[in-house]
Formats: sequence, C-alpha cells, structure tokens
Amino acid sequence: MPSSVMPTSRHGGGHASPTAISAVGLRKSYGEKLVLDGIDLRIPAGSVFALLGPNGAGKTTAVKILSTLITADAGDLHVGGHNLGADPQAVRAAIGVTGQFSAVDSLITGEENMLLMADLHHLSKSEGRRTAAELLERFDLVEAAKKPASTYSGGMKRRLDLAMTLVGSPRIIFLDEPTTGLDPRSRHNMWGIIRSLVSDGVTVFLTTQQLEEADELADRIAVLNDGKIAAEGTADELKRLIPGGHVRLRFTDPVAYQSAADALREVTRDDEALSLSIPSDGSQRELRSILDRLDSAGIEADELTVHTPDLDDVFFALTGPARVTNQPKETVR
Repeated sequence: MPSSVMPTSRHGGGHASPTAISAVGLRKSYGEKLVLDGIDLRIPAGSVFALLGPNGAGKTTAVKILSTLITADAGDLHVGGHNLGADPQAVRAAIGVTGQFSAVDSLITGEENMLLMADLHHLSKSEGRRTAAELLERFDLVEAAKKPASTYSGGMKRRLDLAMTLVGSPRIIFLDEPTTGLDPRSRHNMWGIIRSLVSDGVTVFLTTQQLEEADELADRIAVLNDGKIAAEGTADELKRLIPGGHVRLRFTDPVAYQSAADALREVTRDDEALSLSIPSDGSQRELRSILDRLDSAGIEADELTVHTPDLDDVFFALTGPARVTNQPKETVR
C-alpha cells in the first residue's frame, strides 16, 4: 500500500471508514526498561480514542512516537495514511499536538502566540491574522487576545494552547492529558471543544487519567498497563468485562415480589425494600431474558434499573497489583 493511501477499518454494519492511526507491534525501550511491548492500535478517522493507564504505563511515550517526537524501536506505524518511519514530515503536516504542559509563551499576548504559530506554519501575514482571529473567537479568547498570556487562567491557557494547535488545520490531534489541573467548569468547556472538533471530522487521540473524561468523550478506549494493551472497547463494553453488574427489580406488592423471586431463582433478596438483584452483564440479551421470564409468570416489576461497573472499576481491575501481568489482551467488538 502506498504511504499516501489511508487504510480502512470496518465498523458494525460492514461499512469501511478510513483509519487515521494504525500501529502494529509498537515497541519502545529505554535501556533495559521495556515501556511499550508490542501494542496494536486501529483508530478510525473522525473519532475520539482514549488511552488510559497509570503513571508510567507508557501513554505519553506512545503519543511522542506517533507524533514523530521520538522514534520507535519496532512497529508498522501509519498516521494520516503516511508511514511514520518513511515519511515523518508528511505525518507532521497532518497532525497537531497539545502536550501535558502548555506550549503558550506567557511573556507575549494570546494574539501574538497565535501569530507566532501562524509564522511557524508558513502562513502569509493576511492568512495568519485571519486564522488567528477566527480561532480566538472560536475559543472565546477575543477579549483577552491583547493581554499577556501570563494573566490567563489555567482554562484560558489550555484553550489558547489548543487554538495554537489548530492553526495548521490538522485532521488528527494528539491531546496528552488536556484537562489536567483544570476546574470542573473549564474541564467541561474543553470537552465541548473536543466534541466540536470531532463533529468537523477531526480525529482525537486522547490520553487521560480522568476516567469520567474518557467515558464522556471516547468512542473507543484502550487500557495500557505494563507496556501492553490490557483491554480495548467502548466504555460500555469495558464495563461489562468486570463482574458485579446486576439488574435490580423493585416491587410494591409483596405477592408479586415473592412470585418474581420464585420465577427468577438466582437472585439476591432484600425483603425490607422488596427488591431483587439478578447478576447481569447489562446486555440487551440478558435483560430480555429476565423480562421474558417475568412476562411468562405474569409478573410486572414497579421499577427496573441496570447497574454496571464504572470505568474506575475497570481501571483498577486491569491495572491493580493483583492483576496477572501476562493476562492476554481482551478486545471487545
């Protein structure tokens, strides 16, 4: 495949969509320390992919490699349809990177930061000013544009940082822990910005330790631990990997409650609350089976709720000290 041709991946329904980022057998060591141990990634264009993992798991190393900042020891790597090893310059032209630490120069104004970035992208003076003005408006920074960036709040600096990343109109953006240190309002504002980018067809590769962030934003999530991908899937799919999910049925009629307990058998009873808990992975198939058994017995619950483990449970189960490190990768389709 020529390096300029973007490969495709298939989603449910069989439709082919371009693959923005592809890594097969990605490996990286620092001396005797193996940081990335042959990881595989397939990230469709126009999606958000979140890479989770504890400190030192290799998340930032993966971002640095895929954004050409450092080289891999091994792996077949393509970004934006370009071979990373053969044509890193083409990859750089297709991507934008917002790292953990702000690239904003605090000694100059927000507008001057934007114009400096426009110069680095070799935009003409008029095009640079137009692009800077459009992005400052988009990120709600017009009023602060003439002020030194040193006067900006953390959220404003993060917005400016991302605006600077977008000067070159990249179709793929790497965001390495973009909301670290932000207050809840600023974090939610950043989420809105990321969603708007994706709605415009931009691909976002996100690393984060904010599990709520991954749950809110990501189309697919991978959990990195000990240099390997421990599990990959949608947030809901990952949650179903962890035991503890259940369906809770609540009744107001003690007779219906007892009849349901008899019909369902394997339940945990709460006689005081008239509620039953049935182990379940939360899937549609299991939920239908429970409802069919109730219908067959002529029983109707007053309330039904589905409880699944959250991403915190997934994270601790896959990266905790009790986890077997040679456990094979689980990929949910």
